[in-house]
Amino acid sequence: MATELRLARGMPEELGIPSAAILAFVDQVERDIHELHSFMLVRHGQVAAEGWWSPYAPERPHMLFSLSKSFTSTAIGMTVGEGLLTIDDPVLSFFPAETPETVSKNLAAMRVRHLLSMSTGHAKDATRRTTSQKDGDWIRGFLAAPVRYKPGTHFVYNSAATFMLSAILQKLTGKTLLAYLTPRLFEPLGVEKPTWEENPQGINVGGWGLNLRTEDIARFGQLYLQKGTWQCRQLVPEAWVDAATAKQISNGDDPESDWAQGYGFQFWRCRHNAYRGDGAFGQYCLVMPEQDAVLAITSGVSDMQAVLNVVWECLLPAMKKAPLPPNPGGQAALRDRLASLRLPPPEGQAQSPLAEQVSQQTYSLNKNWIDLQSLAYQFGPEDATVRVGAAQGKYAIECGYGAWKEGTVPMLDRGPQPALSSGVWSAPDTFAVTTRFYLTPFYQVLTSHFDGKRVTASVDVNVSFGPKKLPTLQGRVRR
Repeated sequence: MATELRLARGMPEELGIPSAAILAFVDQVERDIHELHSFMLVRHGQVAAEGWWSPYAPERPHMLFSLSKSFTSTAIGMTVGEGLLTIDDPVLSFFPAETPETVSKNLAAMRVRHLLSMSTGHAKDATRRTTSQKDGDWIRGFLAAPVRYKPGTHFVYNSAATFMLSAILQKLTGKTLLAYLTPRLFEPLGVEKPTWEENPQGINVGGWGLNLRTEDIARFGQLYLQKGTWQCRQLVPEAWVDAATAKQISNGDDPESDWAQGYGFQFWRCRHNAYRGDGAFGQYCLVMPEQDAVLAITSGVSDMQAVLNVVWECLLPAMKKAPLPPNPGGQAALRDRLASLRLPPPEGQAQSPLAEQVSQQTYSLNKNWIDLQSLAYQFGPEDATVRVGAAQGKYAIECGYGAWKEGTVPMLDRGPQPALSSGVWSAPDTFAVTTRFYLTPFYQVLTSHFDGKRVTASVDVNVSFGPKKLPTLQGRVRR
């Protein structure tokens, strides 16, 4: 990251925030949330505090999931500013070749603004239908989905709508979202080597799939706080910033929920007159205009509201308009605490009387839904290796005892990923391997229970769109 593009750093008290309040925030998320991966708090354009729970680190990008949507919205705002389209253009006007033979009145009435505000008229999220087309044509899949309601009248969170925004941009410009945004947004902000998942048609998926670092998220939020200006350049039209972050449609009436304060153009309204982009399992770009503050967070949590509750409880009321008296002691305590943040490896024993008996054995697994075929274990004096045979091939999980060991391990649905693994004997007959996929929100625990010539294995994940505990695997020593 070029030095001149980094956000300036300042002391919390100089920026009107007590160091003790930030310490209280860290204490509470560690006590109650457990799986924050990073945060960066920006006040008056300067970073007041930042922290990464090792092995997460400033230079490592993180999966953003639906926080990607706010970047897609930004690209559409730029095309509007360039006069390439208006938000009242019919969606079908961009896709004459993909338009269904029979067009319903509601589909014909769908406009770009309805894609932006999640008010397409679908009765349910059309993403599964859109992405499950056998021929890989997501555009046709989306346009074939029934549109039950008049567009603009019914809110349904719909990642496929964001994909269609990406498809429209690519139709207009001949460039992917990533290629379009790189010179216009990412390079001016100092975002290095962003990546964005593509669909089978070579279109960035738009509604998810972007990977960025924590400070990239913070600078994006600061850009919006500054009404689209960055280093004296208007990167995003100010009118777009205002429209995208305003309430465009109602999405509920629960005064205690930050998911029921209204929805803009791929941004959520929040309590306390704030707004945010966010993504599954706790990826946030939270902008607080009244406090002149931005908070970027990456994490791997199930309860996303709980994270915002801690922000509102610990940080929001602590932000004062004027600088506070210097507090060298408090600042030193905060600095030391932030420098020591870590997600520790699992606790347990490094050795077991069973280790020698189990080592070098290969267990054939009964047929199972994830197509794992065998498990083999090798226990050394300082580390262990679990070799997995799968339908897609073989791989090894190398793990330290009570320490992380670097490697590459397949995730169930995402292929090989950089990972850190640590193994312990949680009981004399049970060996558990924790694998942390540190560019994602995910970690998994493979627990193997040995009973004579048999093994019973289970896989648990911290967060998931499906079950977090996968079906148990059964196997026996291969003859």
